[in-house]
Amino acid sequence: MGEIHWTEIVFGAATFFILTSYHVYWLYQVRQAPFQTYLGVTKHMRHIWVESIIRERRDILSVQTLRNWIMASSFLASTSMILGLGILSFVFKPEHVTEIPFDLTLMFSRMRTLFMAKLMLLMVHFFFAFFSFTLSIRYMNQVNFMINVPPDCNHLMTPEFIAHTLDMGMIHYTVGMRALYLSVVVTLWLFGPVWMFLGSLTLVFVLYQLDHCCTLDYSTAKCELRTSHSEGEP
Repeated sequence: MGEIHWTEIVFGAATFFILTSYHVYWLYQVRQAPFQTYLGVTKHMRHIWVESIIRERRDILSVQTLRNWIMASSFLASTSMILGLGILSFVFKPEHVTEIPFDLTLMFSRMRTLFMAKLMLLMVHFFFAFFSFTLSIRYMNQVNFMINVPPDCNHLMTPEFIAHTLDMGMIHYTVGMRALYLSVVVTLWLFGPVWMFLGSLTLVFVLYQLDHCCTLDYSTAKCELRTSHSEGEP
């Protein structure tokens, strides 16, 4: 097959730099100005939600809400696994096995070998998304039990600990979605490096709109919780 064109290397490196730079900037924003990002805002709101569920004993609401997240994670995990196995079955066909770049030094030697490497990278994205969504389901199931344990039964089941466990589940869900987003760029790479580069620019623009919110100060948000004593007052 033909030799590797210089555009594969140049646009590939540019795409990697753009996507990496944006995510480094996004993580910096999450740590330094969390309430300017939806990840920071939703984390703060989840802590308030957990506290309100525990204080007011709204068990049915908590189970229904977590069930919705588990169903979404299950669907996305199943979809990712099906796509990953579909690519795996294509890559390991007898006529394609000889083109698999087991030797990394030969990956950029031929276009045919590079194409198989692209498919394997796309397959890794889907398998990584699968594991992320399954870990999200694991944490969500744990929260299902934790949030319904009366605080008097176990002093370790504090709202902070339960909210942290819920945050871990949501982080894995976010990472899984991020892997699916990036798989679009890898798919465009199959059609050419220029498409991949343009797709990365479009993806960064879309992700910026999804990741960043307005500059309202959500840090002062509080939940007025009613105690059992106040509920009995006229």
